Amino acid sequence: MVLRLNIDQIEPATRDWICKVQIVEIGRPRESLDKKCTFQNLILEDEQECQIRAVMYTDEIEQYVSTLKLFNTYLISTAKVKVSLTSYGKPIHRFYWILDKETVIEEIKPSDEVEKPLSPPNKLTITSFDRIPHLMVDSTAEIDVLAVVLHCGPQKTAGRSHHKCREITLCDNQQNQFLFTLWEDFGEIEGHEIYSKMATQRDLLVILGRSIGISTYQGLSLQTRYNSTVRVNPNYPQAVALLNWAKQNKTMLLSSPSDTTSTSSSITPMIVTPSGQQLLSIADISSAASMGVFCVNAEMAILDEFQDFCVLECSGCKQKKRTKDRKDFHCPKCNRKTSLVPRCSFQIDLIDNTATTTASISAELGEKLLSMTAEDIFDITCTKRQSLSLNPVHEMLSTKVFDIQLRKSSWTSSNTTTTTLSILSYMEKQHPPQSTTDRTSKKIKPLEISEVEVMPTTAAAAPSNAVGKLQPPTPTKKV
Repeated sequence: MVLRLNIDQIEPATRDWICKVQIVEIGRPRESLDKKCTFQNLILEDEQECQIRAVMYTDEIEQYVSTLKLFNTYLISTAKVKVSLTSYGKPIHRFYWILDKETVIEEIKPSDEVEKPLSPPNKLTITSFDRIPHLMVDSTAEIDVLAVVLHCGPQKTAGRSHHKCREITLCDNQQNQFLFTLWEDFGEIEGHEIYSKMATQRDLLVILGRSIGISTYQGLSLQTRYNSTVRVNPNYPQAVALLNWAKQNKTMLLSSPSDTTSTSSSITPMIVTPSGQQLLSIADISSAASMGVFCVNAEMAILDEFQDFCVLECSGCKQKKRTKDRKDFHCPKCNRKTSLVPRCSFQIDLIDNTATTTASISAELGEKLLSMTAEDIFDITCTKRQSLSLNPVHEMLSTKVFDIQLRKSSWTSSNTTTTTLSILSYMEKQHPPQSTTDRTSKKIKPLEISEVEVMPTTAAAAPSNAVGKLQPPTPTKKV
């Protein structure tokens, strides 16, 4: 006897079952990690809105290409039921199905008088942007996001691994923003689709990303993973509502900080601090033993005017070099002849009513603060051997308080544990408090943590190994 069951009632040992499902997501065919086969992921939803991943391989992909369609309803019998692996992230269900040659798949037509198709799906388990910073401690976390696309960059090569990627800026209806990195074929296919549509369409786009990972690449950001899917302008009610909101607020969204991050058009957008995240004082962050991402309300000041405001790094692996000579050299990490490029990097002081501390700020965030590019900074400080004129920066910072997102990180080298703060994002508060702190207040002692050995972390702008030790510099006059 064939059992009519829902998804949650079906286990690997279940025999002779049939389940009524609707296809709510179809991924495109992709190569396996070992390049030995082609697979295609689908997400199925039953009458109770329970969802499960199904996978097809090469032969079945070709067999069902004209049969399995998005949002169509099917009766599926005796698919292979397997335990979901957690190697590539947290699955949507504890099991997944394999649709093979022995699986019976029968489409339910709209004209069918016995079996009626399921209603269009409206279930989306979306993670709000203000929840993302709290999830970054779990490296396996995978989330679904629905967001407006503000900017889509060109395909590029990132980091030491020379993997290709494409970076896009996402925004929710609270104007929170995150950088979303489409790696490898996602950048080539879905990224190209987004890039092309943004170049030809007047309206902004909305994307639905499923099984998206949380990463510390480019600060705190999102990235595609092995089982991810990305769909443009899906017809879920939530997506339609968000798209209508984006159309009504297009002018405001495109004038947001993400489009004015830097004077350089090649710089990627900054990551805006998500609203609603718990605020801590500088004293609390400095004394906390835990590592992670925190938010503070603080003033900013550059007390050390004679520090180096940029470094040279390998254009391939992003490894920082101590030299100021930009001639080509053979990089041992890249194993090829390459050039050195300037990157903005300096120390800035953060001040609230509890303490003062020093944090590092780099790349596009530093350039935005100084209102100049890394090339300009290098030309002034290294080529012309002049000091930067910081009076406009001092004047700009003197009356402002910022929402600042910080990452506290540490690494151990030669039995010494070093702890640093680095700025992931900042945004001016609209209503700063009446009283301000004394900018000449004494700095707190360097950050300390327990003697427990901690593995390295880094705040580099692209995936890399731990960067060199960062300490508050002692002001000295350049010669």
